[in-house]
Amino acid sequence: MLWYDRLKTPLFYLILILWSIICLAPLYFTLVFSLKPVANAYDPPLFWPIPFTLDNFRDVIGALPLFPRWLLNSLIVSLAVTILRVLFCAMGGYAFARMDFPLKGFLFNAMLVSMMIPGQVTLIPAFLVVGPGIIRGGLKIGDITLPTGFGLIDNLGGVILPGIATAFGIFMMTQFYKSLPRELEEAAMMDGLGRWGIFFRIVLPLSQTQLLTLALLTFQGEWNAFMWPLVILRTPENFTLPLGLNWFRGEYYTLISKVLAGSLFNTLPILILFFLFQRYFVQSIAGTGLKEG
Repeated sequence: MLWYDRLKTPLFYLILILWSIICLAPLYFTLVFSLKPVANAYDPPLFWPIPFTLDNFRDVIGALPLFPRWLLNSLIVSLAVTILRVLFCAMGGYAFARMDFPLKGFLFNAMLVSMMIPGQVTLIPAFLVVGPGIIRGGLKIGDITLPTGFGLIDNLGGVILPGIATAFGIFMMTQFYKSLPRELEEAAMMDGLGRWGIFFRIVLPLSQTQLLTLALLTFQGEWNAFMWPLVILRTPENFTLPLGLNWFRGEYYTLISKVLAGSLFNTLPILILFFLFQRYFVQSIAGTGLKEG
């Protein structure tokens, strides 16, 4: 098939170019519409910002006095969840990969099954646990009343708490730790290190690439999160940036140019992180392959 060998490489690059255009088109049109006045948002040409204006960006920053607060709230939530998730998922993954404890196989399989459950299914139970509690008024045992919820409604802690560990993060770290040679840990034990010392002084430094990948994926997800903050937060001062930008949408209208201008503020940090650390995303694919325990 000589003709196929000649066309194989050009066809491959053509497919990549077309797919790249499809993927970049939403970002390009977001930039174009954010640079057009609201009154002319749908006027031709649609592929170029004519007339050109920066008023939408000025309105997003200046017209909303809470905009800096929303940015700060998003940063607090994203950083807190990222740090805690990386730590707890690393600890959980190491436990599943190296330690023996009762029902280990059952718990690991149950965790994998939980990854198949849509987040909408667990939304109400998570709300009850984080907020008012599963049992209204608490669980009464004699004269003692035990709370069954954390009471974190309209609190950034309520946004952070459910995300400090995920099944995917634990699974990813488990698969990575299974690939580490046990001889390193055995040598450390012979030198007198305990389990905690081995984990923090030997295992964590060796898993920097995987931890950074998990941190980037977590930060991206939390920075763009909308559904869970919408359920938990009530006061505008506590809103994260995606929730705050939703104020540009009314019941009968949407200021599309302003919404897209604000969304660029939400997108820019993720784009910067991706271009700086894109090689870690690629390396993570190889690190999460199935390995025998």
